[in-house]
Amino acid sequence: MHSQKLNSLFLVSFLTFSLGLNAQDKLDENILSEDRLNLFEYNSKKNEENSSKLKKDWVNPITLSYAKSYTDTNNTTTSSISINQPIFKSGGIYSAIKYANANYEYNNFDIELQKKELIKTATTLLFNLNIIDLNIQKNELLLKNANIDVQRKKEQVLTGFLDTSTLDNAIIDANSIKNNLADLYYQKQELNYNFTNIASGDYRSFELPVLSLNDENTYLQNNLELAKAKADIKQNDNFVDMTISKYLPQVNANFNHKQNHEKDNGLPINENVNSYGFSVSIPLDIRTFNDIETQRINYLSSKLNLKNQELEEKNFYRTKLSKIKMYDNKKEIAKSDYELYSSLLEVIIEEKNAELKTQSDVNILKNSQEIRSIELKILELQKQIELLELYAKMS
Repeated sequence: MHSQKLNSLFLVSFLTFSLGLNAQDKLDENILSEDRLNLFEYNSKKNEENSSKLKKDWVNPITLSYAKSYTDTNNTTTSSISINQPIFKSGGIYSAIKYANANYEYNNFDIELQKKELIKTATTLLFNLNIIDLNIQKNELLLKNANIDVQRKKEQVLTGFLDTSTLDNAIIDANSIKNNLADLYYQKQELNYNFTNIASGDYRSFELPVLSLNDENTYLQNNLELAKAKADIKQNDNFVDMTISKYLPQVNANFNHKQNHEKDNGLPINENVNSYGFSVSIPLDIRTFNDIETQRINYLSSKLNLKNQELEEKNFYRTKLSKIKMYDNKKEIAKSDYELYSSLLEVIIEEKNAELKTQSDVNILKNSQEIRSIELKILELQKQIELLELYAKMS
């Protein structure tokens, strides 16, 4: 009867812990501070402006000039407008626009990956802070058991049932747990300082996310690293076309307007000269084929990089899957241990009521049972950290 109640209490406790986590399919960027989020926003806007500039790079600027010269006989003033604009570059204009779009896409994926990486860092710190809190609770319970053990052995030494070396070992064990607690308090402070460097608030104000496992195909289809590698192929492909067009015929339209500003008897005399036309040019460069071949090699390299990246991401997913299964197995072991302690505790309580066992025996088992419950919660959070590694790479 007691065992059933304790198992029910355990289930309620673990469900309460699980419900305290916030189920979600995507990482919450609001964990980051406003300044960190603004930096990513600025990078995105910068990428937009750079892309817009790249799209217009084929457009030559209009040149305006104004000149005034002085001689011994007269002074002259002239102004001019000059336009020399490519209107055909053997496909180079279209390729330049496509390259700008691909470059924007590539940089956008890179910014998104950086953002996800920082969110992952902050969320991992959040998980680890909660794990340390649980480890502190666990070690406090271990210390209670160790103190009970010291007190027992002290009584046994005083009554002559044990020698002092056994008591000494018990004291050393208790002090070891105290040192572990001191380490955990320091680690918590260190993690907390690292968390506050990038987070938007105190770690206790955030709900822990609950992430679910996606299948391998979903992971690969939404993988940002692979999307970035594909965008790299596109931009390198377009850059090859741009490079080839540099060495093909180009047609330019040109227009010049020149105006002389002179005076005759104090009245302005405007003399306008307009000229317009077109020109055809083709560069002859002994480095042409080297340049083109270099860009083709870059393109082929990016295709191989994608192939390698696909293999790496598949193995990364499978490695994480194996580790997640390991944590699930450990959780089953911890659950079995908890149930074992529940049944033992029922027996010990009955024996204590029959004055065959002491209250300290009951306390030790209760603490040990609670330790297993804490270990189960820790394992769940460690599993979530592994899932987080996968989510950080997905769009």
